[in-house]
Amino acid sequence: MAAAGSAVGLGNIWGFPTQAASNGGAAFLIVYLILAFVLAYPALMAELVLGRHAHANAVTALKGTSSNPLLRNLGATAGIVGFIVASLILSFYAIVAGWMIAHCLASLAALVGATDLAEWLVGFSLTRNVIFMTLFMGMTIAIISAGVRDGIERWSSRLMPLLLLTLFALVVYVLTLDGASEGLRVYLMPDFESALSPQLIIKALGSAFFSLSLGVGTMLIYGSYISDKENLPVAGGLVTAVDIGIAVLAGFLVLPAMYVALNNGVEIFAADGALLSEDTLIFTVLPELFSNMGLAGGMVSLTFFFLMSIAALTSSISMLEVPVAYTIENHGVKRLRAVMVIGALIAMVSLIILLNFGTLFGAIIALTTRYSQPLLGFVFCIYVGWIWHRDAVLTELKKGAPDIAEGLFWKIWPWHLRLVCPAIILLIFVQSLR
Repeated sequence: MAAAGSAVGLGNIWGFPTQAASNGGAAFLIVYLILAFVLAYPALMAELVLGRHAHANAVTALKGTSSNPLLRNLGATAGIVGFIVASLILSFYAIVAGWMIAHCLASLAALVGATDLAEWLVGFSLTRNVIFMTLFMGMTIAIISAGVRDGIERWSSRLMPLLLLTLFALVVYVLTLDGASEGLRVYLMPDFESALSPQLIIKALGSAFFSLSLGVGTMLIYGSYISDKENLPVAGGLVTAVDIGIAVLAGFLVLPAMYVALNNGVEIFAADGALLSEDTLIFTVLPELFSNMGLAGGMVSLTFFFLMSIAALTSSISMLEVPVAYTIENHGVKRLRAVMVIGALIAMVSLIILLNFGTLFGAIIALTTRYSQPLLGFVFCIYVGWIWHRDAVLTELKKGAPDIAEGLFWKIWPWHLRLVCPAIILLIFVQSLR
C-alpha cells in the first residue's frame, strides 16, 4: 500500500491528464499504457529486487552488485544523483501541493461566505505560495519523522482507500454533466498519427517514470522494506496496476471536466488549438467549472482539491525518504535530525524556485521528469540486467516465489531488462535531444 501510495500522486491526477489533454488525448493514453508495461514495470521490478536484496538505499544497493571498484563507484554516484533528483522533484512538488491545499481551503472559505479569504487563497502570490509550500513540507516531515511502520505505512494505508473512493465519486458525477461526452470522445478515440510523434513518446515515457516514482531510488527504498516472504513480481504488478488504473481514472475526470467547462463558456484552448496554461490546467479550468455549478460546485471543488492534497502527500513522503534513508544508513544520523535538516534544505530550494518561478519551475520539471528519471532508470536496468550476477537475482526472487524459475516472468523479464528496456530508453532519450 505504501509503494502504491508513492506511485500514485500528482503525476497521475495532475501530470498524466494534463499531458493527455495537451498531446492528443487517446493517442497519449495508448503510448503511455504501452510504455508503462514495456518499460516502467520491468524497471520497477529492477528497483524492487535490488532494494530487497540490499535492504538498503540506492547508493549501497548499486555498490553491492559488483566487486569491481569502478563499477561500485559509478553505482554509488548514480545513487547519489538519484536522491538529488528526488529532492529536486520534491522541491517543485511541494509548491504544486501547496496550491492544492490552498484551493481546498478556498473552496471551504467560499462555502462559509469568506469571499475575500477565498480570493486570496486562489490568487498567485508569493506570500500564499511560500506559506502553503511550507505547510505541506511540514506535513511531509511530520509523517517521515515517525518512521516506516508508524509513519509511511500507517498514513499510506489510511489515505490510499480514501483517495480511490473520492476519485471514483468525482468521475461518476462529472460524467453526468453536459459536455462530458465530448471529453470522453477525445480521451478514448485515438489519432494514431499523433501516437507516432517523437515528442509525444518522450512525454509519455517521462509521465510513466514520474507517475511510478522510478529512477530516483524511491521504489528501491520501498523494496528494501519489503519482507523476504513477498512475491515481488506480484507486488510490482499490483503497484503498477494501481498506478496506471488511477492515472487512467483521473483522465476520465479531468478531460471530460475540461469539455464541461468549455460547454459552460470557459476558454481552454488558444487560437492555434493548443491547450491554455498546461502546467496550471486544473487551477484555471476546473475552478471555473466548479464556480458555474452553484453550491454543488463548491462541494465538488472542496472534495477534488482535498483528493489532490492526499495524492500529493502519499508521494511526497516517499520522495523525502530517499535522501533521508541514505543519510541514516550511510552516515549514522538519527532519523528526526536527518528529516528536519533535509526537509528544510528542500524547502529552501522550493523558495528559490518561487522567487524565480518563470525561469526555474518548468525547467526543473523537464530536467527531472523528462530526462533525469529515464536516464537513471536506464542505469538501474544496466546494473540489475548486466552487472549483478543472474544467479543472485534469481535467488532473491525465489525468496518469495520458490517456483519462479519455471514461470513466464523469469523467462522474459531478465532478457527484456537487459536488451529491450535500455535500448528503448536510450533511443527515446537521443530523440529528445534533437
